[in-house]
Amino acid sequence: MGKISMVMFDLSGTTVYDDTGVRDCLYQAAQEFRLKTTPEEILLHMGTNKIHLYQFLIAREKGKKIEIEDFERIKDPDTYELAKKVFDRYQEIMLEYYRKQCKEVPGASDTFRWCHAHGIKVATDTGFHRIITEAIMEGLGWVRDGLVDLSVDVEHIPGEIGRPAPFMIFYAMTQLNIQSVHEVIKIGDTPADMLEGRNAGCRGVIGVLSGPRPITDWGKYWHTHVIPSVADLPELIEREFL
Repeated sequence: MGKISMVMFDLSGTTVYDDTGVRDCLYQAAQEFRLKTTPEEILLHMGTNKIHLYQFLIAREKGKKIEIEDFERIKDPDTYELAKKVFDRYQEIMLEYYRKQCKEVPGASDTFRWCHAHGIKVATDTGFHRIITEAIMEGLGWVRDGLVDLSVDVEHIPGEIGRPAPFMIFYAMTQLNIQSVHEVIKIGDTPADMLEGRNAGCRGVIGVLSGPRPITDWGKYWHTHVIPSVADLPELIEREFL
């Protein structure tokens, strides 16, 4: 089996520091619109398209049950209008948050540099939409400084199909001319990350312990490895994938 040619890195909780700030912004918007949920539930379903997350909450209040595995399979147009209003408010809160505080998980930039030194393309993907993703990249300078080869968000995919669908990974592979999923690693800290990597057929699906979710939330979903932090990825690749 060939060497690793691309790593798809999650943002919040994996490469971008998150001490539940994203969860809190999502929850605040939900509360303002009186959606019935809890911070713990929001945390579990992070990593997905945020509009679809709010659609899930609204649909449940109407007696419809949608599992995270089906977030991108089941379309419920009746919930979209309200979900979009909640989402728009969330984006205002989230954008203000990242303009004030945006920092990397320690070692993320060094891991990107290591990947490039070893001929591995660096891509990021996220459940965020474009405006939030660009705020992160502007704040950290990763694309500008050449540390990230490609930053992908749900708006790159027709229909804004996010995780757990594998299409953001496939999009990055197309743009970076990576020809086999057996040369791709997916790394993240949510159930949606694990499901995305599995659905794509990635050679490695790696969970990190640096995010705000406990391993009991995402560890039950199929993965190949668990490491403390993205800073530990180079050692793992050298040991397991080269």
